[in-house]
Amino acid sequence: MSGITLLSEADLRACVALDVSVIDAIEQAFVLLATADVAMPPILRLDIAQHNGEVDVKTAYLPGLERFAIKVSPGFFDNPTLGLPSLNGMMMLLSARTGLLDALLLDNGYLTAVRTAAAGAVAARALSRVDSCCVALIGAGEQAALQLQALRLVRPIESVRVWTRDIAKAEDFSAGLARTTGLTVSACASIEEAIADADIAVTCTPSREPLIEARHLHPGLHITAMGSDAEHKNEISPQALARVDRYVADRLSQTRILGELHHALVAGAITDESGLTELGQILAGQHPGRTDASQITLCDLTGTGAQDTAMANLAFERARSAGKGFQFGS
Repeated sequence: MSGITLLSEADLRACVALDVSVIDAIEQAFVLLATADVAMPPILRLDIAQHNGEVDVKTAYLPGLERFAIKVSPGFFDNPTLGLPSLNGMMMLLSARTGLLDALLLDNGYLTAVRTAAAGAVAARALSRVDSCCVALIGAGEQAALQLQALRLVRPIESVRVWTRDIAKAEDFSAGLARTTGLTVSACASIEEAIADADIAVTCTPSREPLIEARHLHPGLHITAMGSDAEHKNEISPQALARVDRYVADRLSQTRILGELHHALVAGAITDESGLTELGQILAGQHPGRTDASQITLCDLTGTGAQDTAMANLAFERARSAGKGFQFGS
C-alpha cells in the first residue's frame, strides 16, 4: 500500500494560486453536476451556538476523477476576539476506487477560500455582461479581496466600490486594494452608493438580515450572492430576489434549504419555481443565462462538495508535481 501524503497550508499555498486554471476546474465541476452521475449528499452542519460556531461537512464523487474529497469546515465567528481566525478546516482525499486515504490537506480553509472565489468568477463569466468594469463589494474581508482577484481574470474590472457596516474598515480595505491592484477603489457610506452604477455586485458577509433590497436593483446588474450558506443567513431580500430576471443556483436542492432562495420561498415572494435553474445547466447549454444586456441576473452560491472535490484533486496533483508534502504510513 502506498503512503498517505500530508500537505500543510504552506505546501498548498506554494503550489496553488487563484488563476484561470482553477476557475476552469471549478467550472467543470459545475458542468459535471448538470451532465454526469455525480454523487453529492446534503451538507452536514453542526451548530455550536454557545461559542458562535458552525461546522460544515461537504463531499462529492465526480465521475472521471480518481479521488473524492471530504471537507470539514469550521467557522467560529468570535475567534478574532481571541486573536484567532474565524475560519479553518481540512480536506481528506480518498481513492474513488478503493476508499483508501491518499492525502490529508491541512489547508486551514485556504482551498475553500480559493474555490469560493473561483466559483464567483465562473458565475460572473456566465452571467454578467462581457464589458462589466465596475464592481461593488458588499463586505470587506478576505473573501471580498479574493472575489475581486478572481473577477479580474474574467472581466475588465476598472473600478471598485466597497461597503461594509464599519466605514473605517471599508476605508482601510479600499486603500489596501487600491495599493495592491492599481484600480480606482472607493469606500461607500451606503449600499445605494456602492451599487448605484455597478455592473457586478458581490455579497460576501455573514449577515442575518437582507442587505440588498429591490430598490437597489438596476438594469444590467449581475449579483453574486455567497454569504447565505446557512438557514439563518440572508443578504438578498425576498422582494429583490423576486424581481431579478434570471435566478441561478449552484444547486437548487441546497438553495431551497439554506440559500437566498430559501428566504424568498418562506416569505412567499417566489411561488413559481419553473424558471429557476442551476449554474451547471447554463454552462452545459441546457438553459439560457443572460440573454439581454438589460437583464438583472443573480447567482446564489452556497458552496458544493463538487467544488471541494475538484479543488482538492487539483491541489493534490499540483503538490505532487512540485514535490510538496510529507509521506507517512507506507
